[in-house]
Order: sequence, then structure tokens, then C-alpha cells
Amino acid sequence: MANITGKGQSELSARYAAALYALAFERGCLDDVVAQMATLGQLLREQDDLRALLANPLNHASHVAPALIQALGAQGFVPLVLNFVQVAIANRRLAGLPGLIEGFAAYVAARRGEVVADVTSAHPLSDIQRGQLRARLTESGYGNIKLIEHTDASLLGGLVLKIGPKLYDTSLKSRLNRLNYSLKGAA
Repeated sequence: MANITGKGQSELSARYAAALYALAFERGCLDDVVAQMATLGQLLREQDDLRALLANPLNHASHVAPALIQALGAQGFVPLVLNFVQVAIANRRLAGLPGLIEGFAAYVAARRGEVVADVTSAHPLSDIQRGQLRARLTESGYGNIKLIEHTDASLLGGLVLKIGPKLYDTSLKSRLNRLNYSLKGAA
């Protein structure tokens, strides 16, 4: 079978994604799992405290896991998603959980024939900006688009768009860097 997750996807993330997808499909709850994994990914992107908790190497997984699983259970996450998080934690992948969730989203998008566009902006995109970006991508020949959004304040403005191996960088940070290099070359 061809690598359906794309070249940039790590092999580990692809294995987790394929296993979760197959299990959810087998149990007939694929749509619920896809929706809840998207919600979990959004939760990790938006909650700075939670993201810091996962990324801190000093936090031992055995201490974080019970509280995290209990909190997610209280939020109504289905057992299959909770089990996925527990397996990631048991395999010492707590810090890599956001990447595993993104890998699952990319895997699902590829299975559904969607084009995954990884968008990084200085501030969260508004609904209008999201719609305009989708329209531009459709005009450029990309059909069914799945946006995966990130924020990075260091970009200052603009955005960085990655679709497969293609990278489009319109950020203010990269423009300033290019200007800096050209001024150094002119001096």
C-alpha cells in the first residue's frame, strides 16, 4: 500500500493513525473518533497550560496520565480516543501527542481524498480569512481542502502555507529576513 500519509509524515505517526483509523472503522464509530480527535487537537493548540504540561520533560507520564485521562473523560471523549491517549502515554509519547493527532488528521484526510494544507499564522485565522484561503486554494486547483491551523507569533504577520512538499511563505518575518540579506549583499 502506498504511503497515504504523505512524505512529511513520520512513520511513527502514520502507524498510530492507521491503527486508530482501522479500529474506529471496525467498531463503526469513525466519524465520532475523527471529530473528537479534531476537538482534542484544537484543545491542545488553544490551551497554553495543557500544551506546556505535555511538553515539559520534567513531568512524569505516570503523574500526568491519570489527571489527563480523567479530564478528557469528563469532557465526553469516547473510550477509543481515551485509549489512544493512554497508549501514547504508555509508549512515552506524551510530548508527541499533538503530532500524533495531526498525523491522524492527515491520514483521515488522505483516506477521504482531501488535500491537507498546513497553515501557520501570527494570529488565529478568522472565519473570513479561512474562507478566503479556501477560495484561493480552490482557484489554484486544489479541490477538497483540509486546513490544519497553527499560530506562531514570531511570524509577525502573513502566513506560511505547506501543501505536501510545497511551501508558500508570505510571513512578515521571512520578508524582513530577505530584505536584511539583500541589504547585506548591497553593502
